[in-house]
Amino acid sequence: MIGPDWFLFEAALVEAMHDAVLNPGELPGRARDKSLEGALARVENRVAYGLVADVHDLAAAYAAAISQGHCFNDGNKRTAFRTMFACLRMNGAATPTASVEEVGQQIISLAQGKIDDGALADWLRERT
Repeated sequence: MIGPDWFLFEAALVEAMHDAVLNPGELPGRARDKSLEGALARVENRVAYGLVADVHDLAAAYAAAISQGHCFNDGNKRTAFRTMFACLRMNGAATPTASVEEVGQQIISLAQGKIDDGALADWLRERT
């Protein structure tokens, strides 16, 4: 179960991770009509209402909120990938044993709506 000591992300940290994944020539910053704080609040609400059973659910919820929220001008899926990994590590879980390409494909599928965060959480559990 999620306890009060679990690490939850603030917008400034996610923004810093986003800045780190941008390649030269990509558009920095947030999309004007999207709210990173709103996306992160959806994750916090799921935690508050007991809809997150473990760190895999939490990491997948962050990945979904960021990849589907399109809060940034560029690099949303890479930011989701990095935030998901950071969530696992910051909360004491192992990162997936899958290749970067396999994890990346899961994030792409999530962003495209081919899988949901529950399926991603299950996939993470099987590989950590």
